Amino acid sequence: MTENTPQNTRAGFAAIIGAPNAGKSTLVNRMVGAKVSIVTQKVQTTRFPVRGVAMTGQTQIVLVDTPGIFTPRRRLDRAMVRSAWSGAEDSEVVVHLVDVQAELASRERRASAGEHRSVQDVQTIIEGLKASNRQVILALNKIDGVKRETLLAVAHDLFETGVYSEVFMISAGTGAGVDDLMAKLASMMPDGPWLYPEDQTADLPARLLAAEITREKIYLRVHEELPYAASVETTAFEERPDGSARIEQTIYVERDGQRAIVLGKGGEVIKWIGKSSREELEDILDRKIHLFLHVKVKENWAEERGLFNDMGLDFDV
Repeated sequence: MTENTPQNTRAGFAAIIGAPNAGKSTLVNRMVGAKVSIVTQKVQTTRFPVRGVAMTGQTQIVLVDTPGIFTPRRRLDRAMVRSAWSGAEDSEVVVHLVDVQAELASRERRASAGEHRSVQDVQTIIEGLKASNRQVILALNKIDGVKRETLLAVAHDLFETGVYSEVFMISAGTGAGVDDLMAKLASMMPDGPWLYPEDQTADLPARLLAAEITREKIYLRVHEELPYAASVETTAFEERPDGSARIEQTIYVERDGQRAIVLGKGGEVIKWIGKSSREELEDILDRKIHLFLHVKVKENWAEERGLFNDMGLDFDV
């Protein structure tokens, strides 16, 4: 039992899975009450499982924010999808998060073509869950502005697949319904000592957290010009005697044109990325940060074993 852990405690893992852009990272951050996963407008931002530690009463819920599950095309895609399923296999309960607005839009398109099926990624996940023999909760997300009868119809159709034990309707963005989902997850955690100290919000090394924050800023600034072609490596993390930290990072892109985009005219873009990342890291790490960014062209960065090892992904999947 961790130091100062009270008696009669519960602790366990809950995996949050879903299609890309379902809102998994937003939900995990909401439940934890702190930022542990990066959030951008790009789909498939999360590349590896991130563990966020949520506390409710005497119960600790370790929320596993997994990469979105979709039809993979590249080696990195395959490793990400495999990682997501692994996170589900190792958890006491799985929450399948569905973007109800995307689901409705998909149904409208398919209805016009004479079909009535869920969006492909949702259907793929349902088929995978049928074979997993896990406890699964369905959470319909982004319910804002959707009529209740419409939500009930979608919930009924998905529940009829036989995969889910319960359905929750939530908005990860506003927090609506999230407390009820949290309470349910807490009740499903087994009795036992907490797995992390009470004040810890994430299980993510500082070097990797720093790289993820900078990658988020890149996509926030140049998401339209730079589709998934960038990776960030923290090459140095030095503790300074005055309590500050000196961080060096390399941003890898695949082509010279992408390097020019990340740098920007007169270095404007890279300066913005560095400033935004540094300010957020100072807030998260509660210390002065000296951040130095470099941009390098490495055409096959997404095919290097070391990158997969750093992210805890299986290169050989």
